[in-house]
Amino acid sequence: MTEQHSPYALSFEDVGVAYRVKGVEQQILNGITLNIKNGEAYGIVGESGSGKSTAAFAALRYLPSNGSVTGGRILIDGKDIAAMSERSLRQVRRTSVAMVYQDPSRALNPSIRIGRQIQEIFALSGVPRAEWVARTIDVLNKVRISDPQRVMDRYPHQLSGGMQQRICIAMAIASNPRLLVLDEPTTGLDATVEADVLDLIQQLRQELSTAVLFISHNLGIIGQICDRVGVFYAGRLVEEGAAHELFRAPKHPYTAGILSCLPRAGRTKSTPLETIPGVPPQPGSIKSGCVFASRCSIAAPRCHAEDPQPLQIAGRMTKCHYPESVDAMTIEPPQRLEPSAVSEDIILDIEGVNKTFGGPNLEFRVLRNINLKLRAGETLGIVGESGSGKTTLARSILGLISPDAGSKIALMGQPLSATTKKRTRAQSKQLQIVFQNPDTALNRSQSIRRTIGRTISVLAGLYGAARNKRVEDLAKSVRLDARFLEMLPRQLSGGLKQRVAIARAFASDPQIVVCDEPTSALDASVQAAILNVLVSLQAAHKVGYILISHDLGVVQYLSDRIAVMYLGELVQVGPASEIFDGPQHPYTAALLSAVPDVYGRRNERVKLTGEMPSAATIPSGCVFHSRCLHRISGKCDVEPPKNQMIGDDHVIRCHLPASELLHFRNNESERSFFET
Repeated sequence: MTEQHSPYALSFEDVGVAYRVKGVEQQILNGITLNIKNGEAYGIVGESGSGKSTAAFAALRYLPSNGSVTGGRILIDGKDIAAMSERSLRQVRRTSVAMVYQDPSRALNPSIRIGRQIQEIFALSGVPRAEWVARTIDVLNKVRISDPQRVMDRYPHQLSGGMQQRICIAMAIASNPRLLVLDEPTTGLDATVEADVLDLIQQLRQELSTAVLFISHNLGIIGQICDRVGVFYAGRLVEEGAAHELFRAPKHPYTAGILSCLPRAGRTKSTPLETIPGVPPQPGSIKSGCVFASRCSIAAPRCHAEDPQPLQIAGRMTKCHYPESVDAMTIEPPQRLEPSAVSEDIILDIEGVNKTFGGPNLEFRVLRNINLKLRAGETLGIVGESGSGKTTLARSILGLISPDAGSKIALMGQPLSATTKKRTRAQSKQLQIVFQNPDTALNRSQSIRRTIGRTISVLAGLYGAARNKRVEDLAKSVRLDARFLEMLPRQLSGGLKQRVAIARAFASDPQIVVCDEPTSALDASVQAAILNVLVSLQAAHKVGYILISHDLGVVQYLSDRIAVMYLGELVQVGPASEIFDGPQHPYTAALLSAVPDVYGRRNERVKLTGEMPSAATIPSGCVFHSRCLHRISGKCDVEPPKNQMIGDDHVIRCHLPASELLHFRNNESERSFFET
């Protein structure tokens, strides 16, 4: 007899979820109702704290011990998970559902080899032991991992973050689940790997009719992969509809607000990014009215007094009293200093920088003859896949690692010693960094005032009242309210913690700040606020930025020039506007074509073949030839290319003449509510 399945892989019926904190219940989700059809991709978007991840954990009954479903029902394939026995629930998790978490390092066991961890999935599914290895290799091939046999023998710490995430996805799809829950699965991935993962998810949907619940703060990804979208705010589902319709013409002010915050094609740092004023309310603090009313530019007295009921508009659901006014709403950009003109003064000169790891028997040449210059007031964006050498270059500049002998790095015309230990205090003051994850960069046991103040004392020599005044001035410069200075890092949101990290970086009045993925884990509105802060600080202090990011939208917005790295070499360096408009090195074109668009469009994909080779086995000739679709046999694989000058300050390292290089141009953004 054929097993009967529900038409819905997952259903929420008026679901509420609360956490008990210090004996008090905090309501996180309120009245969530949604359905995900078999084979459908459903995206959830919203700011941190909106309840996105809580919904995902509740869907699989993974809530922590202090969490509970306070109302409604959650159904998987038509079956109420609350009514399932522990044995039945384990069976469902083993065969029907799977989840991929945001941080793969926490999802993988550090003491067990990769192959064994994947094989445990097959063991639990009843696959004969004789098939485990072959099935493991097959699933690793599905997630585009080259040389799977080698990867199977490694431990998680021996793999890059992108590779770890693909291992987690491989484990999730090993049992051919009917429902796949993805919680920020591509946050740490390169544009090309991210695009491959999205293609893989689409392929799984077609082959297995797998339903997907996709949670992400990246609206471009949601627009690319999802059929429908639910917008969460303060634990409520405030808008729901087809992705392409919802993003083109939102009917809720919050949806319109987060869309307006995105860096869009053609916009540069000369134009401020819009931000949503205020902060989301604390869980359970809104007792009446619309939860978004305090931040809404079209709110009326009715909005503060009466909770809006769901309205159906052209097949779309919105909880707003005045959806007809959303199209006409305006979001005023913040006032700030205009970006300063880039000076001709060279503040950082990098010449012939090389870096080799390993010993005499096995050397890894991670950087190869890097030559770059940074001017005062300029932002130099550095892009490339994981393993291309971006972070190694940044660490070499900062003196955290020592480059090879003969490498030259000069600050303000003065040679820098290889490591920070050999540099003067004055030189150390001039070079600072903002890390990707402020949680690991800030001391958890010290208040924000003490964290920033200690840096001021060590590098600027200020104490007492002078130090406190400097702390407060820095907090004001990054739009950090003085009340946060007495708090601990754990009491702040991710966006506020990143502001603290930026304030600390500017404590010594540096000439150069390295920004290593400063906004990768932030929501659209918080990201826009942080980018505005970075631009205003640059204008005020004439500081130079080295920006490392996988988010090419952020790179395009903030950068004056861009350097593209591949396998330790620079393949293209030039003005940001010229690089995004073309011509481009084939690798640059592949990176840009992989970027998803919020409207679900993507330019014709320039796909790469295979994986980036290891730094231990660098290809002969052009380092990119093994993956290039335009390689010239007998030349690219034998002869290293020379630099071509495309303009006064634009160089491409490629055998193809400039006339044959690819041109990738941004799609013009379609007219929408925030465009004139």
